[in-house]
Amino acid sequence: MMDTITFKCPNCGGGLVFNPETQTYKCEFCLSDFSLGDLETQDVKNNQDTASTAAKDQEAVLYTCPSCGAEIVTDQTTAASICYYCHNPVVLQGRLTGRYQPDYVVPFSINRKQAEEIFAQWIRRKRYAPSDFYSKKQIDSMTGVYFPYWLYSCTVEGKMEAEGTRLRMWDAGNLRYTEKKIYHISRDGQMKIHHMARNALKKANAKLSFGVLPFQTEGIKPFQMGYLTGFFAEKRDIGQEQICPEAEREVKEFAAASLKNSAEGYSGLNIRHQETNIQDPVWHYGLFPVWTLTYKGPRDGKIYYFALNGQTGKVCGEIPVDGKKLLVLFLSVFLPLLALLLTGGYFL
Repeated sequence: MMDTITFKCPNCGGGLVFNPETQTYKCEFCLSDFSLGDLETQDVKNNQDTASTAAKDQEAVLYTCPSCGAEIVTDQTTAASICYYCHNPVVLQGRLTGRYQPDYVVPFSINRKQAEEIFAQWIRRKRYAPSDFYSKKQIDSMTGVYFPYWLYSCTVEGKMEAEGTRLRMWDAGNLRYTEKKIYHISRDGQMKIHHMARNALKKANAKLSFGVLPFQTEGIKPFQMGYLTGFFAEKRDIGQEQICPEAEREVKEFAAASLKNSAEGYSGLNIRHQETNIQDPVWHYGLFPVWTLTYKGPRDGKIYYFALNGQTGKVCGEIPVDGKKLLVLFLSVFLPLLALLLTGGYFL
């Protein structure tokens, strides 16, 4: 059986949970609030251990869903009995290994109540969604999940040699004149890329993590296990070596496009030579916040979802269509038209 290590309230000894609204740790027993700085200076456990020591010693727990294969990470105090993705039971597999320890985290800024309100506003516009998709049971299953992303930073240097053409036309009497001037254009520059986020999930629910991008990486913080308290986190299943070629290609293309866009004011641009080089590439691993609600279609077995960026509030989703609601719409339009035809009220 695993030892349980948690963040303890310095006042009453109760468990602390991270509060996205205040960005503090809240005691659910005495309702005290503490910042991370407070916990790092407070003596706990009879003045022998500190909350920061608990934070460093606390280990993540790994749960595996036998149905869809999702590997869910959480702290040891968070109940993880149902897979947030496919709604099937999950089983404890073991502690998270060190190489999966994130470097950074963007904490939740949107709490559960706010997430439910945003969902309610979103679903009101989905007239043909089945009622089960937004039932109380479904809303109660909305889960805060940290999704894994690789963060790529580098310096990219670029050079461009080109010919720019400028045309000037004018009329004199019955003649039209064209003046063509050709300019030699030389551009070079250096660009800093900082924390370009790339999805670190290859399984089916990767579309959730794609749909909520981008995150504001200025809100990034060094990883602390306390941010996982009360939430889940997905374990990455894509290595940086798998996405490195694509990331480098995107950076080079962006740098090349920037150089080209800097040569404005020409009617034509003929690039003679162009090169880009990446210097000092650095990879980090981060966890970013997402509120997610999933629904398994009763007939097709397909997983539908609602996802909400837990920092910015951006929404994406894929919902099923209720055939009965569509039938009601069809009948409400077709039957009056049919009645009109039968009573002779419609003439060609």
